[in-house]
This record gives sequence, C-alpha cells and structure tokens, in this order.
Amino acid sequence: MTQVIELKGVSKRYDNAGAPALGPLDLTVAQGEALAVTGPSGSGKSTLLNLVAGLDKPTEGTVTVAGQRIDTLGEHALARYRRERVGMVFQFFNLLDDLTVADNIQLPAQLTGTARGKAAARAGELMELLGIQKHARAYPGRLSGGERQRVAVARALVNRPALLLADEPTGALDSASGQDVRRLLVDLHRSGQTIVLVTHDLALAEACASRSVHLVDGHVALDSRTEAVR
Repeated sequence: MTQVIELKGVSKRYDNAGAPALGPLDLTVAQGEALAVTGPSGSGKSTLLNLVAGLDKPTEGTVTVAGQRIDTLGEHALARYRRERVGMVFQFFNLLDDLTVADNIQLPAQLTGTARGKAAARAGELMELLGIQKHARAYPGRLSGGERQRVAVARALVNRPALLLADEPTGALDSASGQDVRRLLVDLHRSGQTIVLVTHDLALAEACASRSVHLVDGHVALDSRTEAVR
C-alpha cells in the first residue's frame, strides 16, 4: 500500500534542556486513510501537524510526504510543496474577506500557475460538490460558519492535493455547522481523499476517521483502527 506520510525517528525540541515536544516516533499514513490525531493540550498534536505541513522542521529524523522528503527543503521549495501537495483547513477558516467565495477557492490554483479558466472550472466543480455554488459571488463575511468552512475545504482541495490536513475544523462552529462539516469529512474520506485530522473532539474523530492516534507527552499512546467510517 502506498504511504502518503512516512515519519522515521522524528523528534522535535523547542528547548534543548527540556523533553521533546514530540517523539521520537515513527508514523506512516497510507493513501486513502483518514487519521485522527487526538490528545490533551501540549501532547504534540500541533507539532506533528506542522511537521507534516512543512511549517516546522524536525530536530531529528526524516519526514516524507507524497514521496518527497520535506525536512531538507528550503522555504521556497516548502511553499511550493504546500501549494501543490497539501491542502490545509484551519479552525478559523483563514479566508480573504475582500475576495468572493469563488476567488478564494481559485487563489491557490492561480498561485501554482493554473490558467484562470481552468482554475474557475475547478472551483465551480468543487462549489457544486460541496453545495455552495449559490454563494460563488458572495463574500465570506456574509456566510455562516459552516458555509465558510466548506469554502475553506474547497480552497484546500482545488489543487487536488495528495493530503488534506484539518486542524480543529469544527472548533469554531456551532453544533449544527459542526455536524455539517463532520459529514463533509466523511464524504471526502469515502471518495478516497487522504486526511489527517487534529482534534480534541473524540466524537468527531470517531465519526470521520478510519484510524486514530492518541498522543501523550509527544508519544503515541494508542494507535487504533475502526472497521468503517459512518
């Protein structure tokens, strides 16, 4: 089975005198897998996500994503890696308020050099898939939290990334919008999208993930699989 993520002997220290924030650990995520990373605050969840996203570098070990060793890349190459191979969804959406929904979604594609017409067609496809096509000309500030998170997911998927990273994607939403995003993540996983979800919400992890890794003090305390995503 193809591995989308492969961490070998990875550790991250922010203070040479203290214990590592993460690791050392080995971790693989297979293509099409939906992995939920859970654990208490300070357990290393965000550190793990940042290493996979190329936003931080390990103190020791290697990080390979989609066949590319990313821990040795410079900043320019890492920016390209994030644009082309990774889609990211954040707790607070990070949409540009002065761009329409359609333009927010198209922006990452245009940054990779995709022709405007092709980017617009891909954005239209995603808006229809995610049920937000009626908001194409609207601005994010006029949408509900759940709708804005759908826009953020569409933006993350516009370049057909090998990996979707979601950092507390329901953390800023009310319960109804959270359920909406939960169903969306389930549907994306069923379609074959590889997902790594960082969350404090165990119900979200149980509903969306085919596998869960629970971190404690930077180490994997539990690595479990579920039979099916509901």
